[in-house]
Amino acid sequence: MSHDSCLVQKLSHYVPLSQCSLDSIACLEREERDYDRGTEIHAEGDSNTNLYVVRQGWLYSYADLKDGRRQIVEIHHPGDIIGFPDIAFNERTTVLKAAEDVRLCPFPKKDLDQVFSNAPQLAALLFALAVRNQVILTDFLQAVGRMSARERIAYFLLDLMARLRIANKPMSTTFRLPLNQTEISDVLGLTNVYVSRSFTALQKDGLIRRDNGTVEVLEEDKLISLCDFVDRHARIDTSWFPKP
Repeated sequence: MSHDSCLVQKLSHYVPLSQCSLDSIACLEREERDYDRGTEIHAEGDSNTNLYVVRQGWLYSYADLKDGRRQIVEIHHPGDIIGFPDIAFNERTTVLKAAEDVRLCPFPKKDLDQVFSNAPQLAALLFALAVRNQVILTDFLQAVGRMSARERIAYFLLDLMARLRIANKPMSTTFRLPLNQTEISDVLGLTNVYVSRSFTALQKDGLIRRDNGTVEVLEEDKLISLCDFVDRHARIDTSWFPKP
């Protein structure tokens, strides 16, 4: 198994992976495809046959509204598996777009039968993470529906940082943010003006610093207090998992 697999790094954070699990992950990552920034990998309504492991780069999934507006519903980083929300359907429910140059490992969703048959530990972990994401989505809806623009930006940055830390152990409080202002607006349901003003306010307050596509969180505890952020990424209950 390749030691540079972000998926292995991410999943190993939660439980030591058995050899069967590592072998199954190797099968999911056996093919690689590169896509340029701005490429739409699939559209809403496309046949839903493949899932993807993200090897490199950021992507996002979004839904189009009839009047041309869009809502970005999920951001994808290296180590993520894209496609679980649609797995029960024959057609895609969102558009998948590359926010920068990316490398993906596509695999047929029918290959998951081998994971469930041969690697029950990995199957339990993937199931737990998928269900956990529903709680994370609930937290996000609460943030978008009830918080001010400044609080939403704070929540957004903390959630990104918590996710990125899982597959990048050396990371401290500085991370890349390869999303433009419009894309951030479409995540948080804000206008570009409010996004710009909120970033500026957080910088003036000494809570963050932005420079050339990177963000540094200067006062993590204060940022957490600002938006009551709860980190759902760091730990999950694995006590019920099948033994390897």
